[in-house]
Amino acid sequence: MTVRRGFVDVAEGQVHYRTNVKGNGSAPEGVPLIVLHAAPATAFVLTRFIEEIGKTRPVYALDNLGMGDSSPPAVAEPDTAYFADATLRAIDALGIERFDLHGLLTGARAAVEIAIQHPARVRKLVIDRMGILSAEDRDEWLANFCPKVEPDAQGNQFRFAWQFVRDEFIFFPWYKRDAAHRIQRDLPNADHMHNKVVEMLKGIRTYHLFIRAGLEYPVAEKLPQITVPTLATEEVQPHVPGATKKTNPGMPDMGYQPIEVVRANAAEIAAFLDA
Repeated sequence: MTVRRGFVDVAEGQVHYRTNVKGNGSAPEGVPLIVLHAAPATAFVLTRFIEEIGKTRPVYALDNLGMGDSSPPAVAEPDTAYFADATLRAIDALGIERFDLHGLLTGARAAVEIAIQHPARVRKLVIDRMGILSAEDRDEWLANFCPKVEPDAQGNQFRFAWQFVRDEFIFFPWYKRDAAHRIQRDLPNADHMHNKVVEMLKGIRTYHLFIRAGLEYPVAEKLPQITVPTLATEEVQPHVPGATKKTNPGMPDMGYQPIEVVRANAAEIAAFLDA
């Protein structure tokens, strides 16, 4: 399967997406699945997931505004409701009325907001990881996790993007570089690291806006408001009325996961959507 790329027009400019739908419009039959990535990644890291879940349905993975190849937000301090509205406008531009929705971490927050605001359009929702932070941790992350970056004559933006992407694979959170926060796993190969850094650099001036909006989103208040059928990972499932527990959580970077893990994740999601 070839994962294609495209753009749709919105008021802010254009939204970039990746899809299994061919240029002539042909794709597997079924309800389209909209996938919203985690930050600071883009839809690039979802390519293998699109290939797997796209065997049975049309899939569109969007770059959120201000990230990857999508245009930046039109306001200085956008909140999650703004990103959700922009996503819905992009979905409208794709000519899609009713759809299934899948979100990872930061993307899950925008997905939740869309499902709450437009339940008649969201057939089913998948929440794939959604860290529920305490107020103290939220404030710490807002202060350290996503600093604003401006390109300068010394090229410090390149160093920052490389260090952020690399350290996210080594520490959690990435800025706590000590043994207590070390993640025991290998780094991805050089090609994947390079490509992910390039994706981050495309939106280096605005990458922080989507993350900050997600950190400020009142997750605990919002989750009980979901009314559409939902599949959610274990930290979220008890907070969503009637939600089904998801047993194969996806990583924010599915391009790094072993293919068998990606397939298991896609298979569980497909089974829920098709039930």
